[in-house]
Amino acid sequence: MSVPAVGEMAPDFSLPCCVGDQRDRFVLSSHRGKNIVLVFYVLDWTPV
Repeated sequence: MSVPAVGEMAPDFSLPCCVGDQRDRFVLSSHRGKNIVLVFYVLDWTPV
């Protein structure tokens, strides 16, 4: 898989996500036309 260039449309993907206490799936294609900022927290919700 190649890295998209600046200004190029990102490939579609889905990820598990949490909104408050509700677990769901984030699907990029369902947010087309909106500005999206993705934040990844390494090791979040894992015991240390």
